[in-house]
Amino acid sequence: MNIEYIRNFIQLTQYKSFSALANDLSISQSTLSHRISQLEEELGNVKLIYRTTKTFELTEQGKAFLEYAQKIIELYDECIQKIHSLGKNIKEIMTITTSKLPGSQILPKFITEFKSLNPQISFETLINNSQKSINLLKKNMTDFAGVGSFMENDKDDFDYIKIGEDKMYFICSPDHILIKNNVKNVKFVELKKYPFISREEGSGTRDIFEQQFPKSSELNYRLVINDNDSIISAVSESDYISVLSEAIAKKAEDAGLIKTIQLEKYPIIAKRDIYFLKMKDKKLSKMKQQFWDYLKKTV
Repeated sequence: MNIEYIRNFIQLTQYKSFSALANDLSISQSTLSHRISQLEEELGNVKLIYRTTKTFELTEQGKAFLEYAQKIIELYDECIQKIHSLGKNIKEIMTITTSKLPGSQILPKFITEFKSLNPQISFETLINNSQKSINLLKKNMTDFAGVGSFMENDKDDFDYIKIGEDKMYFICSPDHILIKNNVKNVKFVELKKYPFISREEGSGTRDIFEQQFPKSSELNYRLVINDNDSIISAVSESDYISVLSEAIAKKAEDAGLIKTIQLEKYPIIAKRDIYFLKMKDKKLSKMKQQFWDYLKKTV
């Protein structure tokens, strides 16, 4: 019996949706359905889930199997941790889901340094927005998360390390009329005339910007784009404006793709701390705990 299929079954009981879980696992819905069917076949051709109802519901056999499945996974994970504690050369995979800024600008340095000291470790880093990263962490589908906002989640649900700080700036094309003749301070009344590109809901950048910038609701929202590189590309060739984190904006500006806008009366439109998270008091393997401690000490 495949241990990951059992893990998928437990996850499915939390998601209560084949499509939602398949999306987060980056597999097709048919693949996930096949895995559950394999479990049902190996258990003696029983049905674990009612397939005909519109709502997610376990059969009596499914409820019974869930109880034992959780024990199986708990024992399996405990076994792996014990094995890892007995040897230095056993490989281990560490998964991190992170929003763009910590994932591209902050964490790579620490990951590569730790990897050089512990070559048996493999890192899997997934780029998501802050909300999805936190959701995956809460559903135990990742070990750690890097985020630019706790969104509406309670900080006390997590252990966290502050790994950086961020400021946000409006950006525009290098040829935009707003900065024509090297205008140093743009008035908001002029800026809001132009179409605005926003990040998607669930983005830490959007969440903090809309919380902290008092005039955000007055902007001319026209597009929603969930990728910073795509925002840079769209802005660089149009009269659209947007908002980016300082580190990401600076690289694009140095490459001649965009210009940051100095807004009159708002030298910094928003600022935030960047965090590295794990679930509160989560029991980690020895190596994962070492990475957590290393990051906490180094930062």
